[in-house]
Amino acid sequence: MFGEDKIPATFLQYAADTLAETNSGLSGGEIVKATAAYAVEYDVHLPHPSYPFDAPNKRTALYDNLMAFDGPQQYRIIKELCEHRSFGVGKNKQREELKIRLATRYQQFAGGAAASDINEMLIEETRHWLDGYPGALESYNSALQKYEAGVFHRNLIDDLRVALELLLKQLFDNNKSLENQLPTLGKFIQDSGGSKELANMFQKLVEYYAKYQNSYAKHNSAVIEEEIEFIFEITSSFMKHLVRLSVDEA
Repeated sequence: MFGEDKIPATFLQYAADTLAETNSGLSGGEIVKATAAYAVEYDVHLPHPSYPFDAPNKRTALYDNLMAFDGPQQYRIIKELCEHRSFGVGKNKQREELKIRLATRYQQFAGGAAASDINEMLIEETRHWLDGYPGALESYNSALQKYEAGVFHRNLIDDLRVALELLLKQLFDNNKSLENQLPTLGKFIQDSGGSKELANMFQKLVEYYAKYQNSYAKHNSAVIEEEIEFIFEITSSFMKHLVRLSVDEA
């Protein structure tokens, strides 16, 4: 029986089945070599410390070895095995799904470490300001979960676009697409006390933002990973400022 200090056995089995899949998964030797290195680091005794192992198949061997670790260790091992060098640089749908499920269901074992250098204060402030906009907040949180897991980059930036679009629809009480909100957006900023220059700049930035989204989110183009942090933070800044303006106006 697994306690709260470990990832549930059912998920460990799912992870082992995915990572040690018969045709494209880790080999038996790779499983032993990788888990043995973690065992040495964490001073853990493994049921299968060498290869060939006393297990019916490599999926069982990986599952048994994962069970020997505690929750934070299991989290790290599964996440890092998803990115094992033997898989190369190509994406794999099953491993990507494993990573996002790991991050969304068992974030308590992640150790509180940030996924990258994203501005955490900006993220938390944005979530605070979106508290009265549940649709936008839900899409924003979905993007954040994917960002922390490092997967589904196209879906991630699409979630951000949806969050901004839903926010504008609620603020302006209409059902227009992001591209068609530009005139209303500029007027809203000026009517809320913003300068004409800021209104024009905001409109232009959102115009190019929408074009970026059309290129990468809607048309299935490969997202440039180095740009994701910037897109996340500029979306957050857009939304945070707009909600603050709406509060000041009220």
